[in-house]
Amino acid sequence: MTADPREAPARTAETRGRARRWTVTALAAVLALVGALVAATELRIVGDLRERGDLPLFYAQPADALQGDPGSIVKSETLLGVPVAARGWRIMYRSTDLNGDPVVATGVVFTPLGPAPDGGRTVVSWGHPTTGSARACAPSLFVDPYFGIEGLRVLLDRGYTVVATDYTGMGTDGPDSYLIGVTEGHDVLDAVRAAQAIPGAEASSDVVLWGHSQGGQAALFAAQLADGYAPELDVRAVAAAAPAADLAALMRTHLDDVSGVTIGSYAFSAFAEIYADRGANLDDILTPEAVAIQPQMNALCLLTHIEELHRIADPVVGTFVTADPTTTEPWATLLAENSAGSSAFSAPLLVLQGLDDELVRPFDTEAYVAHARTLGMDVTYRTVSIASHGTIAYLGLPNLVEFLDRVGV
Repeated sequence: MTADPREAPARTAETRGRARRWTVTALAAVLALVGALVAATELRIVGDLRERGDLPLFYAQPADALQGDPGSIVKSETLLGVPVAARGWRIMYRSTDLNGDPVVATGVVFTPLGPAPDGGRTVVSWGHPTTGSARACAPSLFVDPYFGIEGLRVLLDRGYTVVATDYTGMGTDGPDSYLIGVTEGHDVLDAVRAAQAIPGAEASSDVVLWGHSQGGQAALFAAQLADGYAPELDVRAVAAAAPAADLAALMRTHLDDVSGVTIGSYAFSAFAEIYADRGANLDDILTPEAVAIQPQMNALCLLTHIEELHRIADPVVGTFVTADPTTTEPWATLLAENSAGSSAFSAPLLVLQGLDDELVRPFDTEAYVAHARTLGMDVTYRTVSIASHGTIAYLGLPNLVEFLDRVGV
């Protein structure tokens, strides 16, 4: 039967009408979603700002702050500004330093809304990259205290509870822990215990350790220490993005550039404080000009004062150290002790590396991966060609998701 040609314009008009209606409906849905996200963001920021006034009170330690088991809560408070479909807490908790002495750390915990699986939620303990070493550089003090937790949205959507330590000495009083591997590792593990102590966090003993740069070193140390330090935790997987795994290699690469002066100022000052009894004296490794700028450098935070840090550091580039710390004692031994890879761990490990990274160089990360494999470790190594040091954790998230799926976490 031949179609009536007079019906074609009507069908065409009807089709166009349906298309217009669909387009309008789709556009309305998109605008509604955008509006909801904007409203949620505004609500979150309002909550963040409302919390600012009382922050100094929270970070002040009570008299009994050091009295309790590692991982126990000193204090906690519910956060008003939180990611969409999540709830959160700011925490102060107990940990131990590299000598086993009690210390206090702060951080944040987030968990998705909705029912938790039987047995509770897997906990992701996040180690943040370098933000500085001063108390004020603690990520939990940021206006958005979860802004720098790379992959937070993905992790919450997978149903995980996420805890992020500031590390000892940041946020609240405590010894400097910058690149002090054991102290950082304890902080990362005790953060999980602290999350378990928050009933609403629904945290189980299943753990994923995830960190970037300095936090990659912290996550690797936490993995190495877990069996002996926190045997009740089941570390199911470890992931590190451009980890500061080999401190001697990192130092050699940057001794004569502004990054070396900036990071070196944080690191040498921390080592001089923590290892003074082992002969770590700034005057023995830094030039007088470099020693003179240490108070200024260590008072500034990397993310908010990078231009000022570089302005102060520039005059001593090339004249920062009096000798090579990677071959001069006690610095050479201290750098080795705080480099990852002294022992193996059984959890599968993902290492991510940006090929455009000019801070943690691909060659050095590849050397760590090769070393870890000689220890018999299960290592997955993934590179991202366009990723720099600052972007590798974000651009590597698809690799992280694939890894977690593959290992069944």
